[in-house]
Amino acid sequence: MSASFVHLHLHTEYSLVDGLIRIKALVKRAAEAGMPAVAVTDMSNLFALIKFYKAALGVGIKPIVGVEAWVRRSEEPARLVLLCQNLTGYHNLTRLVSRGFLEGQQRGVPILDHAWLAGHTDGLIALSGGREGELGRALLNDQFDQARAWLADWRALFPDRFYLEVQRTGRPQEETYLEAAADLAAASGTPVVATNEVCFLRRDDFEAHEARVCIQEGATLDDPRRPRRYSDRQYLRTPAEMAELFADLPEALENSVEIARRCNLRLELGKNVLPDFPVPEGMDADAYFARQSRIGLERRLHRLFDPAAPDFAERRRPYDERLEEELGVIVQMGFPGYFLIVADFIQWAREHEVPVGPGRGSGAGSLVAYALGITDLDPLAYDLLFERFLNPERVSMPDFDIDFCMEGRDRVIEYVARRYGRDRVSQIATHGSMAAKAVVRDVGRVLGHPYGFVDRIAKLIPFEIGMTLDKAIEQEAELRRLYEHDEEVRALIELARKLEGLARNVGKHAGGVVIAPSTLTDFSPLYCEEGDSSIVTQFDKDDVEAAGLVKFDFLGLRTLTIIDWAVRTIDRQRAA
Repeated sequence: MSASFVHLHLHTEYSLVDGLIRIKALVKRAAEAGMPAVAVTDMSNLFALIKFYKAALGVGIKPIVGVEAWVRRSEEPARLVLLCQNLTGYHNLTRLVSRGFLEGQQRGVPILDHAWLAGHTDGLIALSGGREGELGRALLNDQFDQARAWLADWRALFPDRFYLEVQRTGRPQEETYLEAAADLAAASGTPVVATNEVCFLRRDDFEAHEARVCIQEGATLDDPRRPRRYSDRQYLRTPAEMAELFADLPEALENSVEIARRCNLRLELGKNVLPDFPVPEGMDADAYFARQSRIGLERRLHRLFDPAAPDFAERRRPYDERLEEELGVIVQMGFPGYFLIVADFIQWAREHEVPVGPGRGSGAGSLVAYALGITDLDPLAYDLLFERFLNPERVSMPDFDIDFCMEGRDRVIEYVARRYGRDRVSQIATHGSMAAKAVVRDVGRVLGHPYGFVDRIAKLIPFEIGMTLDKAIEQEAELRRLYEHDEEVRALIELARKLEGLARNVGKHAGGVVIAPSTLTDFSPLYCEEGDSSIVTQFDKDDVEAAGLVKFDFLGLRTLTIIDWAVRTIDRQRAA
């Protein structure tokens, strides 16, 4: 690695509070600047990990995976940057980040207890967090003995993997801290590393970044009481700019490159893994799957046709042939476990009076699914093709969309959690984004415009899925006229454009559930709202599948609930 500097402290849009950087734009910009590596250290989370990892490799840049965490030793939490060296470090980081959400939230902010780090630092490199870190605060408060004691503790936790982080972004007390940190480093033999705590790509993105911060904090840009925690220098500086900035401290630049060399995380993506379905002793999953399918088909055929009829053998022949063909394909593709798992929780739902849909989508074309009770549609009767569902020439996971009664759906998920282990079952996160209409309202508010002014502009944006500001200006003549002739409208829309589409919040996938073969944190970090026991993966549905987990769709259908109510009401009236 011949570079002179590597960025190791950077927030993307997935920091949610203060990041403005989109992943694709980041790796493109880094490649254009000749950077061989770049880190993403979003605040307290790993939402963007898979997207960043794939995008960076796609342009030939080494991805450095990390997190900026809040760590509390006593009362006041402080910042710490953690970077993954390898797979061991990645697993330790996912467990720590998950624990922060599950056990350490305070006013919605996940905080790591300092004691949790013991035994979970292998494979991780730590940066001290600059003036917002524990050591930085001690040094700025002239608590030099305390700083030395804490430094010894950090170096014991991260032997040969702890660095004093220094920055020059034009914020208060940075130079005071830098001088004290340099003295402490020299006295203790601790290496220093330069970072820029990057929150946006270009210097002229600063106003948009501040607008984003104000949106999250409910403030306005011109509020004199608003904390100014960022500067316009926190952009993605080039290695040459950083070299000029730290010309008096070249070792801080060299150490950034050395850390990048030491970080060599390799993730195996796209390899799907399923939990082991319990089968009778002496049988493997393939044999048990085939046996259950043949038993199920026999049961179905005895209901469809008269077994005593002289043409019964002839009528069942196409079913037997189709079943054997499907079994061969499913076993060849390695999916018996998937079918057995789905059939199991559908059977449980029916046994416990949870209404289940008859099946829809391409899965209804599978005779095996019909035989196992996953669907209630005879694919041969309706000329449905199995190849639309599974095809050896187009390898992809099977995907049954299963409808459950809205009231009973959570009971089925609870059953799955009990059967496979609560630490192995989770729902899936979604990341809401700043849509065109909403972002105009948000930006109008932080700019201090009157409600009526902003409302008039927002109402000109069509209420359509996938609508963007550019499309709205193109389609709506009045909006286009205001944009072209009213400076305040133009300024509002230009600022909103920079924020449009950015990740805004975390939600829950409508129906997706993952079942892992081992602890979920082996595959994905976890997330939950403060005070909520409902856990979701930090990765969205595409990323969680890339990480190897298989998604099962538990869809809540109100129609089934209403039908169930109606049937129960009729039964009660008949019994009266």
